[in-house]
Amino acid sequence: MKKIILITGGQRSGKSVYAEDLALSLSPSPIYLATAHIWDQEFMIRVKKHQERRGSNWTNIEEEKFLSRHYIYNKVCVIDCITLWCTNFFYDKSREDKNQPSVDEALKAIKEEFDKFTNQDATFIFVTNEIGSGGVSDNAIQRRFTDMEGWMNQYVASKADEVILMVSGIPIKIK
Repeated sequence: MKKIILITGGQRSGKSVYAEDLALSLSPSPIYLATAHIWDQEFMIRVKKHQERRGSNWTNIEEEKFLSRHYIYNKVCVIDCITLWCTNFFYDKSREDKNQPSVDEALKAIKEEFDKFTNQDATFIFVTNEIGSGGVSDNAIQRRFTDMEGWMNQYVASKADEVILMVSGIPIKIK
């Protein structure tokens, strides 16, 4: 039976740890699907710390864009995270800066991929950042990205069976 859970909150709010603990409570051998593109050494260290935190009972998959390539029927899967996944649609490293996708193009593509991926019976635990809670950026690119991710978060939340907001390591069920 398909189930979608969305865990949202600010940076360092405890989202990933909560998602991992939830997955382990549902399955002895969950899947961790990492959407991050490794941009630099500092980020690589962050990724390594996440990997070390999980045990050998996890199946780790790295997939920057096309989650639907992975068949996870009847499994529990943590997808960490929507923010980085959105980045991979928002900024196409194979295109010049002036030819990047519009917000509408990127949002359409990621929604289609979300629908394809979640069109299988599995438990999906999506992690995302609640980036719209701060002020409005003076940077036009950041405003465009905040719009896109905010709309994607709303889309996933509308499809989710449960939505959890993390605040200072405390889960608050909002749906």
